[in-house]
Amino acid sequence: MSTKQRFISPSDLQSPEYLRVPDEAKPTAMGLWLHTDVMGRRELIPELIAGDLYPGRAATAMVEEHLLMLDDVGFLTIFPARGTHWIALARPLRVDARGARIDTPEPPSERPWTSVAVGGARAREQARERARAQVRAEDAARADAWAAVAGEREAVPAPPARPLLLDAPPIGCSEHPNGIQKVSCGPCRTARLQRDEWLARRIYEEKLATYHEELDQHGKEWGGDPF
Repeated sequence: MSTKQRFISPSDLQSPEYLRVPDEAKPTAMGLWLHTDVMGRRELIPELIAGDLYPGRAATAMVEEHLLMLDDVGFLTIFPARGTHWIALARPLRVDARGARIDTPEPPSERPWTSVAVGGARAREQARERARAQVRAEDAARADAWAAVAGEREAVPAPPARPLLLDAPPIGCSEHPNGIQKVSCGPCRTARLQRDEWLARRIYEEKLATYHEELDQHGKEWGGDPF
């Protein structure tokens, strides 16, 4: 590529080729004016073009998109040659080409290749965008899962169940509240029977509650004897 000094003139910035360029791609268009040979050509290697135009930035994807825009509006032409693709500016900068070494191929006079080359690049960009969308969706799902786990970790633990014995009737009569007596006591026997019945009823209610909960989870056809 020629190292001849070149300048972008006001007439270049007012040219139809440049005025048709979308605003977001204008910096790339100006950079190509300065980073092509004296004929406005160079091999289409997006990574190298991005390095020349936007040094220190990860701009390859942006450059690929801008090249498609510039081809669409006629600022440049994408063409195949020598087993690869090249670009040729429609309006190269005016420079003194005398003595310049030109080793880039000339674009064909017709453009039957453009739709194929650009279509392939567009297909790749569309596939790349679908991949980005998939990654964003997976990241969002993973973030939701981690948020749910974090929420479970930060949840206040449930209090322990109150033991049934704390609410059960007394084990003995008023004279023997602890149910300990040396002689047989009728009221103590009645109190113990009431206590045993109360406990048996509460245990049965808990088993029934568990049965109905599992019945709701498995469907009505699960039915049958709960115990």
